[in-house]
Amino acid sequence: MSPTLERENDAMTDRVNPAEFVFPGHPDKLSDAIADALVQEASRCEKRALVGVEVAVHRNKVFITGRIACEGAESIDIGGLARDVYRTAGHGDGWNPDPEEIVLETDLCLGPLEEGEAEFRSVSDDQSVCTGYAVAIPETNYLPVEHWLANRLGRRLMSLRSEYSTLRLGPDGKAVVIVHETDDSNWTLSEFSCSIQQRKEADDIALHRAVRVALEAEMKKLADELPGLSPGLPGELFVNGAGSFDVGGPEGDNGLSGKKLVIDAYGPRVQIGGGALSGKDFFKVDRAGALHARRVAKAVVITGAAREVLVRLAWFPGDRQGRLLSIENEDRNLLDPKPWDGLFDLSLEASGENWAYAADLVQIARYGHFTDDDLGWENLCFTSAKTA
Repeated sequence: MSPTLERENDAMTDRVNPAEFVFPGHPDKLSDAIADALVQEASRCEKRALVGVEVAVHRNKVFITGRIACEGAESIDIGGLARDVYRTAGHGDGWNPDPEEIVLETDLCLGPLEEGEAEFRSVSDDQSVCTGYAVAIPETNYLPVEHWLANRLGRRLMSLRSEYSTLRLGPDGKAVVIVHETDDSNWTLSEFSCSIQQRKEADDIALHRAVRVALEAEMKKLADELPGLSPGLPGELFVNGAGSFDVGGPEGDNGLSGKKLVIDAYGPRVQIGGGALSGKDFFKVDRAGALHARRVAKAVVITGAAREVLVRLAWFPGDRQGRLLSIENEDRNLLDPKPWDGLFDLSLEASGENWAYAADLVQIARYGHFTDDDLGWENLCFTSAKTA
């Protein structure tokens, strides 16, 4: 075979996969975290609380709409929760908007659950089509390598702010990774770009250097964790490629909860379904369905039935259980869903009762539902039959 044909064949089998990560100070992630802070607080008031809220931010304004139904809903300190999200994301100390200067505007239905509504939470009040994904790479918690890598590298770069105060970094930022993957399970970080908020008068050359040093150390660590991952960096790293990034967060752009669905799921190479996860309690079908579908997908690859799997789960209004529609493997062949349909309790009762207190939802909104294998829904507990 000629060298040209070899290269053509190589190109046909190799894949280039991108993924993104955004910092907690990004306006969309501020919105997600505020929405989930409300879900968490309502669930503390009453486990079967009903929460469906949307959040938008711009400059020092926070707009919240929707419904919160639980005991003591009217007493929830909504403004305090929003300010705390801004504060813990890194806003304040000269990085606008200052949490203490936030102006809150709401159009919320607040009050207790209606009579009989608590028992009705186990019945779907909406429709949804949800997808779940897993790949047989336990080192990444069965996530796509590029998605795992973007999350880990992005979080490492976030830490530069506390490690090097002289860099004068702000709370907003983004990172993009492009990973070259071969059929023999080898991965290379082929391109990388990040935008990190920094004072205009600060040393941007020092920032470039700090980013490179941090990425070199993190890639070596990750290569030790994941066999087949090259520890090398691309020849050129793009840091604040559009120039000065001084004005960020809600001062630089508006934000809305639910806009980062691809980052919240598995990255752009995996189909997504349903709606936003943040801002909805665990009895809501979009959130519950996404977690149930992920558990089925993870079980399929852990048991060795497929190397890569995409699960589709649907809910009709009035359903108590998710409808397991299909399980597709790496060759796009369909597996028989029946053996897997009874493996887990795919009910809203199970998700609402088991996961309402399973994690810090503000952190989940910032860093993802599937990136930590210690999360309640990521720990697979098999059951022999569904519950009614």
